[in-house]
Amino acid sequence: MATVFLNGEYLPAEQARVSVLDRGFLLGDGVYEVIPVYNGLPFRLTPHLNRLQRSLDGVRMANPHSIEGWQKIIERLVADNGGGDQSVYLQVTRGVAPRDHVFPEGVSPTAFVMSNPLKAVPESFKTAGIKAITVDDIRWAQCDIKAITLLPNSLLRQKAQDVGAQESLLIRDGYMTEGSASNSYAVIDGVIFTAPKDEKVLPGITRDLVLELAQSAGIAYREQAVSLAELQQADEIWISSSTRELLPVTMLDDKPVGSGKPGPVWQQVDRLYQRYKQEGKV
Repeated sequence: MATVFLNGEYLPAEQARVSVLDRGFLLGDGVYEVIPVYNGLPFRLTPHLNRLQRSLDGVRMANPHSIEGWQKIIERLVADNGGGDQSVYLQVTRGVAPRDHVFPEGVSPTAFVMSNPLKAVPESFKTAGIKAITVDDIRWAQCDIKAITLLPNSLLRQKAQDVGAQESLLIRDGYMTEGSASNSYAVIDGVIFTAPKDEKVLPGITRDLVLELAQSAGIAYREQAVSLAELQQADEIWISSSTRELLPVTMLDDKPVGSGKPGPVWQQVDRLYQRYKQEGKV
């Protein structure tokens, strides 16, 4: 029975209860983070918690814990749930109040954290790549906030699932923003392209590390969105997320990407990523 953290208590997941008047339940009024854990150590924890703070600031919500406080909660929860490789989910809502669109005053946030075994992606996703489709980006105008209101993302991800693909790449005003649950990249003439950090994309923690590793290896990259036409002609396409790491897209809209196999730039960056993990850097 997994242990979770809820408003200052560590308790079995089956015993955790949240009020039906919680604004997260009624209005989707909350933000979240997902943090991978390798060998019992949270990966890139401080950047994740810094992003949590930016999301909280973006929705005008108080942070119930300091970085040090969150770190202690997460470390204890990971240990209580057996260590090893885990995925930590952290959520903060505005709290319990009568349903009203206006923010309530004097309400304490609801803080919830759980951890589960980190599900490894199928090996074929790396050796053969994954399939993706392009869809219109129907999400709201502040995608840089990691909000719990994920119905548009779920609808877009389901479109991929319905046709046997693993991800939807989102197109807004003719340009790729990101995936339904990932950041996205295109390699054109050896240069990595990924959309810039603005209100249209989530500032991915894995994305930042990918660019750090590329820079350290002398691989050219540009934080510049690519058009749908450029995407369709790209030599390589990738996605990245905290739990799926870095995956090559080898089929886009039922057409092969480049050679139809994981490309050399992805292979190089993925090797750097795996080495970074193995060295125990957090």
